[in-house]
Amino acid sequence: MSFSSGSMRGGRSRKFKSEINVVPYIDVMMVLLVIFMVTAPMVNPNEIQLPNAARSTQPPTEYISIELKADASAAVSVKGKKGGAASSETVGRGELGKKLKALYADNPDIAVMIAADKNIKYDDVMQALSEAKKLGISRVGLATN
Repeated sequence: MSFSSGSMRGGRSRKFKSEINVVPYIDVMMVLLVIFMVTAPMVNPNEIQLPNAARSTQPPTEYISIELKADASAAVSVKGKKGGAASSETVGRGELGKKLKALYADNPDIAVMIAADKNIKYDDVMQALSEAKKLGISRVGLATN
């Protein structure tokens, strides 16, 4: 008895399919797509809710106050001064470094407190913080309401 490469039934050979049936995968992907399309409008990525910070237990007795305003100006003053209250001086953001350098030269141990309007860009606050750090001021804080 001789065996051939075909099967025992009638001599026909079986041909194997070498392709993947992708229809179930397409169905799963369509369901996932519909789920994401329905849930995407419900998520609002433009609004981030940040937690409120607690107040410091002991604020510095004397500090330079920098209040950044939305109109690209900054009010710089020295708060808690022993010799009386110093007046607030409004300067542009470009002159902020010069004014801060002059106040820091008078008292190198003084702290800096940065307060900003809530409609201001975070980058402007970081620029003021960076400006204080460039001058060598080690005690820089952010004021909260």
